[in-house]
Amino acid sequence: MTTDASRHLRADAARNAERIQRAARKVWAEQGPDAPLEEIARQAGVGISTLYRRFPDKGLLARAALEQFLAEDLSPAQARALEDDDPLRGLRALIEEALTLGAREHNTLAAARMSDSLTTDVAAEFHDVLAELVRRGQQAGLIRDDVVPEDMPRLMVMLFGVLRTMPPNSDGWRRYLALLLDALSPTAASQLPPVTESMVSRRVDNFPI
Repeated sequence: MTTDASRHLRADAARNAERIQRAARKVWAEQGPDAPLEEIARQAGVGISTLYRRFPDKGLLARAALEQFLAEDLSPAQARALEDDDPLRGLRALIEEALTLGAREHNTLAAARMSDSLTTDVAAEFHDVLAELVRRGQQAGLIRDDVVPEDMPRLMVMLFGVLRTMPPNSDGWRRYLALLLDALSPTAASQLPPVTESMVSRRVDNFPI
């Protein structure tokens, strides 16, 4: 039998888990993916035993934190893109949002990658939406006919790789997104965003992770 007390305990546990996930993202953003779990617990306002009870290892915490920002930020962007009556505009907006989130949540992604919890199924829905937008764009004559669904995940890996070559919070990735969109388009190329000073001064092999 479910009692008021048991419902209260479950609600408390859910709130604790949400606070821990949010604190993890904040601490990793500030201190890097190797930040101690004790600091995450402190910023979440819980004891370390509570953190371990909810997330027995760092991989589970990193995966939960990753799923939190995907649900809060990327899923709504996917819905907006599918609702756009211009599929190319929707595709551009979705990729821009994904890269903006990738730059912002860089260390959460790094923590998930380092703990082997960044698996392909995390992005399955995102890839399905990209494929649908490409299909619609091809039907509208806005995207070249020889692009196949399998191309988009690989192109996104290329764009996310660009993030690792740029300073934190840089939007230099927009240049390479413009290149990608031109590559997808059957029409004439557009003008690229300019090369910034930080892009020139930062060595490409100087990855932040």
